[in-house]
Amino acid sequence: MKTLLVNKMGEPIAKDTLPLDTQIDVLYEIMRNVIDESSIKAKTIKFKLQKYIKSEDIYKRLYALNKIVSNGKGIDVVPSPKNIHEVLDNTNDFLTEEIAKRYVQNKIEAEVEKNLMEKQDKYIDEVRLSIIKKQKGPENAKTLKKYDDLELLDSRKLTKNIQAILRPESFSEIVGQERAIKSLISKMASPYPQHIILYGPPGVGKTTAARLALEEAKKLSYTIYDKDAKFIEVDGTTLRWDPREITNPLLGSVHDPIYQGSKRDLAEVGIPEPKTGLVTEAHGGILFIDEIGELDNILQNKLLKVLEDKRVEFSSSYYDPEDENTPKYIKYLFDKGAPADFVLIGATTREPSEINPALRSRCTEVYFEPLTAKDIETIVVNAAHKLKVEVADGVAETISRYTIEGRKAVNILADAYGYVLHNRELVKTSKIKIELKDLLDVISISRLTPYEELDTEVKFEVGHIYGLGVSGYIGSTIEIETSVFEAKEKGKGQVRFNDTAGSMAKDSVFNAASVIRKTTNKDIKDYDIHVNIVGGGKIDGPSAGAAITVCIISSLLDKPLRQDIAVTGEISLRGIIKPVGGIFEKIYGARRKGIKLVIVPKENEKEVPIDLVDIETKAISTIEELMKLVFA
Repeated sequence: MKTLLVNKMGEPIAKDTLPLDTQIDVLYEIMRNVIDESSIKAKTIKFKLQKYIKSEDIYKRLYALNKIVSNGKGIDVVPSPKNIHEVLDNTNDFLTEEIAKRYVQNKIEAEVEKNLMEKQDKYIDEVRLSIIKKQKGPENAKTLKKYDDLELLDSRKLTKNIQAILRPESFSEIVGQERAIKSLISKMASPYPQHIILYGPPGVGKTTAARLALEEAKKLSYTIYDKDAKFIEVDGTTLRWDPREITNPLLGSVHDPIYQGSKRDLAEVGIPEPKTGLVTEAHGGILFIDEIGELDNILQNKLLKVLEDKRVEFSSSYYDPEDENTPKYIKYLFDKGAPADFVLIGATTREPSEINPALRSRCTEVYFEPLTAKDIETIVVNAAHKLKVEVADGVAETISRYTIEGRKAVNILADAYGYVLHNRELVKTSKIKIELKDLLDVISISRLTPYEELDTEVKFEVGHIYGLGVSGYIGSTIEIETSVFEAKEKGKGQVRFNDTAGSMAKDSVFNAASVIRKTTNKDIKDYDIHVNIVGGGKIDGPSAGAAITVCIISSLLDKPLRQDIAVTGEISLRGIIKPVGGIFEKIYGARRKGIKLVIVPKENEKEVPIDLVDIETKAISTIEELMKLVFA
């Protein structure tokens, strides 16, 4: 039987009286009255009809209409002028079936409603009871037991750990970093704050200083930070991400409904959900990345893009900007991105040369200084005051000889504190005193070794001198000794050197040969010379050249060297003392050793720390100047 178009009242309309586009509009009108809107949208997404349903091409619109009303059983290609009337008939048939179903459904619903009205109370009770029996819900005996166990665990609270109690609460408690703190605040407390990288050894207060600097900046009227500005802290060594962007806790990611599964109400209609990251959480405040040098290189580059744009962009092949089921916040994140305007502060124990150059170029730099023995003593005394314990004479000084980190010094004090409490059961916690013997017991139990010690009894010695080295931001002394004997056969002397000392240090010995011949008029080929780096430490670079040269000269001439000095500098073939790196750290290393005089190349003189009171420095240009200072 040939079907006719019908209007929403079910009255037939002659097809040949209407233009094609009007016929299709009428069919769409009927579809919207017969099929609910959410079903139409779901089918549109399911059969990928978004571009067809809103097309100005009547053939494409008819194709979309046919697919929806047939639930995918209709035509598979866009109709042509040749078969459009056939498709119209087919579409009308499907609509007619849908109308018939709706009529039957409405009739049944009317009957059900009538029966419900007749037996309302009894029927509703039965339905409610049936629903209660069928509805199991998300909870059961096992899940409730796990919940109770978690609540029980959460009710057990320990006191704060020792680091939390003793963490500095003001800049005055951060010892030995006055210059670094001033530099940090000046860069943050500005209407135009800069991104910052903090360099320095571990345990000197970089993280605490950054946190306190934000609180200080909030108090100033001309800074950008408001009272709610956050300090978001994360460790760069723990940040992991997936190249497919399935997960990225730093920048954020998109939870697609198929791969990760977004929220149930979103997954059911195929809507992806963006998840913002730490950069958005830090918006308007500080993002602090500890050990930023350990951050994945690709992730660093992605972070740089965010620093430039001040936003994070999200994308997904599942996102349809025209889908009306998409919540406003998801549309906002996909269309505009998430805000990420923050100040980045990175901390690292690496050298600047090891940090991504692109990251360094966008950041200003602040250098935290190694702690001196006096700084460690002050930290120990302050920590004892916070713990309300008394320390005997020599305790703070002894701890300072076993560590160069403030954090480690506090841990040693805490060990001694616990040791006293455990071994003196009758001691009153309000009157605890840590004796030197208690500390020495803890040091012995923990197998700690002194960081560096200088033998103050030896004033002069032949063939023995201290050089200076640096690793990371920690300077140290290098003990060098030499022995010289006349060769059994003249002109066939040999030079022996530590195999582990490094090739550049060995080259320094051969550079010294020319200088020694010029200075002493002796040819080292006539001697067997043994140069030893005590402990076998590897020397990177030529900075021990000057020290090795005067040490060999001392043995050749049997002239004693001062033992309270340390020397750094490269030796040239002409006896010129050339500049080296790490002067700042090397001088701090010499201070910890108890060295009284540090000799540096003239060209490094400007790198010497200012305001030094417990150590003297002198700058020299030639080997002759050096010899005048080191020999007795």
